[in-house]
Amino acid sequence: MISHDPTARRRIAATVSMALVLGGCTGDHRGQGGDPTGPPPTRSSPTQSPSVAPVAECPASGVRIRATGGDAASGLRALGIELVNCGERPYQLNGYPVLHVFDEEREPIMLRVVNGAKEITLGFDQPPRKITLAAGERATAVVLWRNLVTDSTVVATNGEFLTVAPAAGQPAEEVDPDGPIDLGNTGRIGVSAWKKADPAAPVPTRPARPPAPSAVPSSVSPSDSRL
Repeated sequence: MISHDPTARRRIAATVSMALVLGGCTGDHRGQGGDPTGPPPTRSSPTQSPSVAPVAECPASGVRIRATGGDAASGLRALGIELVNCGERPYQLNGYPVLHVFDEEREPIMLRVVNGAKEITLGFDQPPRKITLAAGERATAVVLWRNLVTDSTVVATNGEFLTVAPAAGQPAEEVDPDGPIDLGNTGRIGVSAWKKADPAAPVPTRPARPPAPSAVPSSVSPSDSRL
């Protein structure tokens, strides 16, 4: 029943007005100044610590690729890479990782990939072998290049980003090159074949140190491929 008392009506109107004000304060406003077209505000979950990073999901390919750290000696660079079978099924490899190098603008750098690194250094020429990785097992390889300038008229090449695929036609993943890919003006980068990692061996944080720098052969390997 609606009261006809003027004082009561004023009290009801004041109560309704206050409820509307409070209701407006509890609503979600997007963007600055309550812009409804802006993104929703970020809310922290009371049950999750902001310092806890979520566990990375396994890609659809069933494998995850990452870098294990770089090393340098007398202009020779080595970057370890690791492939982990994070899926539930066995994964087969038989060949070399497929590399793509990009500059700071993420434009591809045209260079020659030397399978086995024969033109860069010795000790990484083992031919590829068919390997099968069970769930959780790892395979490793090493990316090698030289910071070498032999012609001052040719601009030195520096790559900033690196992607690695398990094989030709397979999805590639971006890995951390642990610094610039300073190729000088060699125009080439090498990579060893995939090798199954010892399950008992700890996960490496840096690749094995490459052998002492050797003379760079002038011949071109027939297994070379271009990006």
